[in-house]
Amino acid sequence: MTGEPHLAVRQAEVIYTDTWVSMGQEAEKARRVNDFAGFQVNAALLAAAPRGAIVMHCLPAYRGYEISEETFEAHAGVIMDQAENRLHFQRALLAVLLAEGGIR
Repeated sequence: MTGEPHLAVRQAEVIYTDTWVSMGQEAEKARRVNDFAGFQVNAALLAAAPRGAIVMHCLPAYRGYEISEETFEAHAGVIMDQAENRLHFQRALLAVLLAEGGIR
């Protein structure tokens, strides 16, 4: 385990990031942006990763914060496929829970 992003990605095949400020956390935005400074997924970070590493993001992406515009666009196909797959999984899970009376 490391707090150094460039060391963390040295052998990574997948680099996954999330938004720094989720819904309901808007009041914490300035602190979170400050706390996560230096942890952006960008070209410099990818240069430390193995060639062919892919980038994933759970969306919504705030380009310029957790991921650079350039990196998002370069990996948009994978990111959007991931979002679509997650949507189908969540729909199927909801259908199962509702069919089994799992939600009360």
